[in-house]
Amino acid sequence: MERRGSVVETHSALPSPCPRDPLVCPDLHMDMQGYKWVRWRVWLCRVAALLSLGFLLIVFHWRPRLAVLARCCTCPLALADILIIKDTFGRQHVVQVLTEEMEEGSLESFAGLEENESRDTVQLQKEEKTLLRYYLLEGLRNIWLDSRRAFCLVSVLNEDWTCKDLYGFQTGLSPLEQSSRGRMYGPNLIDVPVKPYLKLLFEEVLNPFYVFQVFSIILWITDHYYYYATCIFVISIFSIVISLCEIRKQSITLHNMARLVTTVTVRRSSGEEVCVSSEELVPGDCLIIPQEGLLLPCDAALLAGECLVNESMLTGESVPVLKTPLPAGEGRFSTETERRHTLFSGTQLIQAKGGGPGGGGAVAVVTSTGFFTAKGYLVSSIMFPQPIDFRFYQESTKFLLILGVFALLGTIYSFVVLFKTNSTLMELLIRCLDVVTIAVPPALPAAITTGTIYAQNRLKKQGIFCISPPRINICGKVSLFCFDKTGTLTEEGLDVWGVIEGGAAGFSELVPEPRLLPPGLMLSGLACCHTVTLLRGEPLGDPLELKMIESTGWTLQEPEGDRNPLDAEFGGHRVLAVLRPPQQLQAQATSGKAVAIVQRFPFSSALQRMSVVTVDSGGHSALAFIKGSPEMVASLCRAETVPAQFSNKLRSFSTEGLRVLALAYKPVDVNTDFSKIERAEVEKDMQFLGLLMMKNLVKPESATVINMLALAQIPSVMVTGDNLLTAVNVAKSCGMVGFDHKVIFVNATPHTAQSMPTLKFSLEDGGAQSSAEIINQGLYQSGFSYHFAINGKSFAALCDHFPEYLPKVLLRATVFARMAPDQKTQLVKELQKINHRVGMCGDGANDCGALRAADVGVSLSEAEASVASPFTSKTSNISCVPQLIREGRCSLVTSFSLFRYMALYSLVQFCTVLILYTEKTNLSDWQFLFFDMFVVTALAIFMGNGDPSTELQACRPSASLLTLPILGSLFIHTCMIILGQLAALFITTTQDWYVPLNSTVTGAGNLPNMENTSVFALSGFQYILMAVVVTKGYPHKKPIYCNRIFLCLLLVLFTLMTWLVLYPGAFVCGILQLYDFLDMNFKMLLVAVAALNFLICFFVEVLIDLGILNCLQSLRGTHESKKQYKRLKLLLSESPSWPPLNQSLSPTDNTVIDFS
Repeated sequence: MERRGSVVETHSALPSPCPRDPLVCPDLHMDMQGYKWVRWRVWLCRVAALLSLGFLLIVFHWRPRLAVLARCCTCPLALADILIIKDTFGRQHVVQVLTEEMEEGSLESFAGLEENESRDTVQLQKEEKTLLRYYLLEGLRNIWLDSRRAFCLVSVLNEDWTCKDLYGFQTGLSPLEQSSRGRMYGPNLIDVPVKPYLKLLFEEVLNPFYVFQVFSIILWITDHYYYYATCIFVISIFSIVISLCEIRKQSITLHNMARLVTTVTVRRSSGEEVCVSSEELVPGDCLIIPQEGLLLPCDAALLAGECLVNESMLTGESVPVLKTPLPAGEGRFSTETERRHTLFSGTQLIQAKGGGPGGGGAVAVVTSTGFFTAKGYLVSSIMFPQPIDFRFYQESTKFLLILGVFALLGTIYSFVVLFKTNSTLMELLIRCLDVVTIAVPPALPAAITTGTIYAQNRLKKQGIFCISPPRINICGKVSLFCFDKTGTLTEEGLDVWGVIEGGAAGFSELVPEPRLLPPGLMLSGLACCHTVTLLRGEPLGDPLELKMIESTGWTLQEPEGDRNPLDAEFGGHRVLAVLRPPQQLQAQATSGKAVAIVQRFPFSSALQRMSVVTVDSGGHSALAFIKGSPEMVASLCRAETVPAQFSNKLRSFSTEGLRVLALAYKPVDVNTDFSKIERAEVEKDMQFLGLLMMKNLVKPESATVINMLALAQIPSVMVTGDNLLTAVNVAKSCGMVGFDHKVIFVNATPHTAQSMPTLKFSLEDGGAQSSAEIINQGLYQSGFSYHFAINGKSFAALCDHFPEYLPKVLLRATVFARMAPDQKTQLVKELQKINHRVGMCGDGANDCGALRAADVGVSLSEAEASVASPFTSKTSNISCVPQLIREGRCSLVTSFSLFRYMALYSLVQFCTVLILYTEKTNLSDWQFLFFDMFVVTALAIFMGNGDPSTELQACRPSASLLTLPILGSLFIHTCMIILGQLAALFITTTQDWYVPLNSTVTGAGNLPNMENTSVFALSGFQYILMAVVVTKGYPHKKPIYCNRIFLCLLLVLFTLMTWLVLYPGAFVCGILQLYDFLDMNFKMLLVAVAALNFLICFFVEVLIDLGILNCLQSLRGTHESKKQYKRLKLLLSESPSWPPLNQSLSPTDNTVIDFS
């Protein structure tokens, strides 16, 4: 039997606005190893833990895998007690396999529903009782399926449900079925544990940082540094308390947001409707939704009635969405494709109607519970975020290892020096370990987060909220920003620009207002084809549809109370809504009749359309109307009804930047059961009606921001579901595409039975006069700037059939139109593949997947608690984007400064201690305390408080610590530090009044002395002056003098240090154990040496900033950039054949430019 295995998933896309992928739930095809407890190994480890005074348990806490390897042996997965799981990011998880006894006789009914899957699961281990084997990982339950020989997510049990199956659950589950499903799926809870303070304290104290602190404190007490050890202990306790309070506060906040327990009404198989706790809900339960709505505790498919839903918590979209009943059919149910018929957990159902006996309420079937819901996946992504692939964070650990090497060398040097002085073994051990605590600062990782904390607070004041603080630094490295169009670059609301009727005979004259149309089908279609609903008498819905209804002058009415009279008015059909014409039309016998909507198929981004079925007053005739993108609607119409001028008209209106929608209709048999009619049946063989044009104005801030990003050399990309020509016009209006730039349309066709895939690049109309010159010389060589524009169908064909051209198209593509939500996510990932740091800004609805996939996702939403993206801005325009980038750059530069300062602080003290060890002395208790607490800590805290620059610069800050400028500057500064301290010591020993140390005493026992005081004086200045040297300002931060608190602190500390050198006084000398030099000229000389040390270091830093060390890099010769998009850009700039205009390319054409 195999001992290794994998987590197998065969589920559908994530049932939420966010596509399910490794970004959200990274457990696809994870490597797994099974282990079983070995009793003698367990006891051996217990004995070893006692002998090591618990240290072995601490190691096991840090490395759980070692604990498993030490206590267990490998075994088949089917028999495992413990699993070690390696996910797609390389992280290892240790989980315990749990068992649960299933009730006798409960499995037969459950297994019958699941076609043996559940039977295989629960009959795996059957001695006297039947056990279910499962484990929990990041909240998700995985059960053992014997037929697959693997652990699978429990959601596989319902992944093959069809829409017809869901309607079968409308009768409800029996108590036995509900009980067995409850054991199988677990409780319906998104439980974010709030750990008690004692457990948090235990986990925090076992953090490597605090373990190191405890070790250091014990060492310092042993070495009689009582005051210093006490202060560090108090500060550590204070830090732990603050950390515990913050962690618990965040846990409580997330717990309150995630946990939802309420009372719901479900239908049982007996027909009885009972109230139960939402914790007991299982997939397959029939949920009865009251008319007043509720906060939904699960994901459910709507089967009867309509629901008005606020999804802002999940998507950030503030406009309520109308959900309609799921069409009955044999197709497999997927919450992604059927999202307009799916109610998501955590969303607020404002109103339910049309599904209950009296016309109120609705009926739904539970499809997912707990962490398997849309809300559950998003909460899981917050609790267990994916590793951030950012060089700065990766190299900070490596840098600590470099300091560890210095500590090792210092330890060896200390041992040699102290051994020569005949020190005792205990003293040798203490001194050598003390060097380690100095060379490797445990506070280094914590210190570099200071800049991020300041940036997060500043962003919050500007209305930008962040749920992933480490991404603030990543904002500083963004190299490309994608924007949604409608509601992001342009105004949310639209104004009707005009309407034009069309048919086989052609188009009629343009009518500026729909209410001016002659009574007929076009006017009826505009009034009826929507999903607007009434809430307390006020129309609510998509702003476009609200404007459309308003422009017709018709009024909306919905059934209230006893709906029978209204149903009878329209032939007995179940009425969803009624549209009544204005008074002047009602007088007309034929065209003035009211129209009732009896079936609705909501708008789908993937389908690019919506449709309704209507009946006239009296129910004598029925019509189906469809509204959507002109290309899609025309493709669903009978060819003879589409005007010959359709393409030209559409191009004309789109080029003007208008939002164009097409309408069509067809008669429907009035005797049809409209509640069961399928969408595919309605939306075919339509007859074209006409076009509706709406003006979508660009927000005034958009052009300013796009221009700002362009000056900072951050390309902007538009990703929209709108028409390609409309998108190009908006791109020109907001400055993404210059009016003198060339636009090249990329048209790719997929493989069909009649033709092979083709790819063609063609210039936008109006560029013909220079096309010959461009084709002959190439766009770069002709001096033209150009942009690619591509639609969703061509993008899909490009990805599938022309992957070799995809990176080259992405390099200059500015407009992506008719993009489905999953294509937006795919685009972000493809841009990341060519090493772009991608930002994405959208309204959070159709952009949710892309927002979470991007390195920096910004949702424009009024919902502060939205989990749609890492950043949420309450500002309704894109002005937040440059603010975010500026704060990111400022935070990144600050993190670098703090990192370098903390490293230099360690190196200064490291050099000081080694020099004093050589002289058989050391710093005193209070001297260590003064430097660490009053100088370094204060400077590190306020150094990070600098504000970002007011302008975005073209250059981006570096994210790499292990570069020649960083390492070179640290090396040179360290050399200057050593020379400065040695110079102070040399000057002291050459004075006439110098008295050598008593060689019989070592360490702090011979304080005060001249050597210690001179080195103390110079190192004190070095701590202060190095803070000035490494604090960067221009171009990403305001100058150092703008950080007033930090500047004042520098002046105070410099004054204090000067006073300690020149006029310390007997009291201060006694506390700090300083030698009071009487020679004022000597003391002035020490200050002068410190000033010279500062000037040299400052001058070296300026030269390094100007690139003086680049000459060393040039010795290696030129090397290509590691960024794929930069290498590709260079290669394409030298290729006159790119892009190949007006050529029809096939996948076999060998015209690939290699940039690997």
